[in-house]
Amino acid sequence: MKYLIAGLGNMDSDYMNTRHNVGFEVVDIIAKRHKIEWESGRHAHFCEFKNKGRQIILIKPTTYMNLSGKAVRYWTLEKQIQLENILVVLDDLNLEFGKIRIKGEGTDGGHNGLKDITAQMGTTRYPRLRIGIGNNFQKGNQINFVLGHWSEAERLVLGGILEKSADACMSFCMAGLPNTMNQYNAFKATPPTNQQ
Repeated sequence: MKYLIAGLGNMDSDYMNTRHNVGFEVVDIIAKRHKIEWESGRHAHFCEFKNKGRQIILIKPTTYMNLSGKAVRYWTLEKQIQLENILVVLDDLNLEFGKIRIKGEGTDGGHNGLKDITAQMGTTRYPRLRIGIGNNFQKGNQINFVLGHWSEAERLVLGGILEKSADACMSFCMAGLPNTMNQYNAFKATPPTNQQ
């Protein structure tokens, strides 16, 4: 059983720790947990490991967000991954900050990374894990918000959201999509009550 987990983001250091790079951060957590190093490959940085009989390949596309589909398609074919065993991890401003949602298919919701993956794969029927970043921005300021850094209040709970998202990715590989949806789609991070 082979699985591909594609964390979406932009490689340049300017984009590190921004809302748009949350997919990179989730796959980084998985790699760190399993003590594996990233390697440079075609269209992506990648690493792979085995867990309970599953072979899991992690990628971070180096194509920039808007061309993410090139990397996902290449690694899907290169590693011969079934469509239902692909999981795309991304930010979503249509979802409230603190929530995560895993689904087996869906629209791109205006997300350019998903839009390109759908175009390259020729289908919307691939699983995705959406991490809510909210839409707390003024009209016309969407790009700055998405490419902006987390607020101090968001940082207080972000670590827990990323860890939970990494858990959900592994659950997808081990327990399957329906069980993972049941377990993780109800998750909502809450800010600490005793802020100094």
